[in-house]
Amino acid sequence: MTFSSAVRRAGVIVAIAALAASAGCAKTEDGETQASGVKLVEKGKLTVCTHLPYAPFQSKDNAGKVVGFDVDVMDLVAKDLGVEQKIIDTPFEGIKSGQDLNTGKCDAAAAGMTITEERQKVMNFSAPYFDATQALLVKTGKAYKSLDDLKGKKVGVQAATTGRDYAKKFEKEKGLQLVEFEDLAAEQQALANGQIEAAINDLPVWTEYIKEHPGGFEVTAEFDTGEQYGFSVKKDGNPELLKKINEVLAKAKQDGTYDTIYEKWIGKKPNA
Repeated sequence: MTFSSAVRRAGVIVAIAALAASAGCAKTEDGETQASGVKLVEKGKLTVCTHLPYAPFQSKDNAGKVVGFDVDVMDLVAKDLGVEQKIIDTPFEGIKSGQDLNTGKCDAAAAGMTITEERQKVMNFSAPYFDATQALLVKTGKAYKSLDDLKGKKVGVQAATTGRDYAKKFEKEKGLQLVEFEDLAAEQQALANGQIEAAINDLPVWTEYIKEHPGGFEVTAEFDTGEQYGFSVKKDGNPELLKKINEVLAKAKQDGTYDTIYEKWIGKKPNA
């Protein structure tokens, strides 16, 4: 190899290295850190992970747009940040495990998700924004008023949910045959088709389903588990966003905006 060819080769290597470095720098420009310190995975967007359908908290309307209680509340957060909400539909397991937050798939999760000690180990939760109760749904006219009435019967639950965890506690004691479904829609369909005799999930979800299918189904039992929903962010990874969510929630509850959203999607607030 001559001196001149060696120089040319060295120049090519330097040029390639420079291109690689510039490509690496380009990646760091993705996302955004606002003046408030809030970190966003995509510039101009508040990216929110959820799991569809879970009406009235999040589901698609006739036009295919994702709407619901959680959507409206997180829209308030996005507006306060001066950005738009971007919703990503993803399996609930990835949300509750914290994986979707840890990998930067989303900034926050809003999925009608109960705050539990186990989940608090892998993500940080906002202040509670909704009091939830588990409930038993059956076809109208069925004589199932409690778990005791379902001995030897198939009872549907949604995988990875607190409703499923609640039912598991009584599976052997009550002689239940639990059938797990990946999502709410599959659980509802199984009940409608007679694959299961009853289904357990959050009360507001069943209330919405009954509205959509008048006369077909009824809630025959409620289980007060003391559950509360919370929005979540990456564990110790985005404290300023968590602070912002809590500020927006507090303001919405103080100025009446929260009550308006509640009545729109759930109905009149208890004791209101």
